[in-house]
Amino acid sequence: MKKKTAFIGAILSLIPLGQPLLIKTGAVLSTTGFLLSVSEKVNAGSANFYFNSALEKARNGDYYGAISDYTKVIEINPNDGDAYYNRGNSKRKLKDNYGAISDYTKAIEINRNDYEAYYNRGNAKSDIKDYYGAISDYTKAIEINPQYAKAFNNRGYNKSKIKDYYGAISDYSKAIAIDPLYALAYTNRSESKEYIGDINGACFDAKKAFSLGDEDANKSWIKKNCWLKVKKYILYN
Repeated sequence: MKKKTAFIGAILSLIPLGQPLLIKTGAVLSTTGFLLSVSEKVNAGSANFYFNSALEKARNGDYYGAISDYTKVIEINPNDGDAYYNRGNSKRKLKDNYGAISDYTKAIEINRNDYEAYYNRGNAKSDIKDYYGAISDYTKAIEINPQYAKAFNNRGYNKSKIKDYYGAISDYSKAIAIDPLYALAYTNRSESKEYIGDINGACFDAKKAFSLGDEDANKSWIKKNCWLKVKKYILYN
């Protein structure tokens, strides 16, 4: 979730108390610039107000309300990439993956280096089983941010979905190299190693994930397949 800070006190101080702000065409030339400047500042203040309101609503689980507020931000400033990005996140929370993909795409059009937008668009594509599209987006995120461990992990997961287990293992290994305590990457690598018949490697990774506290690590699988090597570990944990 991307954040902004609203600064509207100075803007409001320009408006007389109790007076509506009216901007008319045909105003005296000497005041036109001032009026337009005030208008732009008020619009910016309104956009920040709705943006921060949306953040708060999303934090409280009111994703429909957040979407409504982000939409108001976009109406005021159609080039606010963060508003598109965050609205996409709220849509994903509501499982509107196609709507989320549309918003992430718009955020990327505004900022081509928004690796988080590529990453989350990849997640949304993965949710609709567009694994090749997801892999493409994770690859782009990694190109922009080569230390993005989560992007390597998720690209590996999507590669495993198209049965590219060696490619998946390579990505999980890169995620672990970046973050040696990345438990989920060990769990995922263990599963891919099992698929290619590397049971010893799968056991090592499963035990490591379990030791790091990954609840997805399959303790019963470890007990069945790695018993001789981890008998003590299983008995006393």
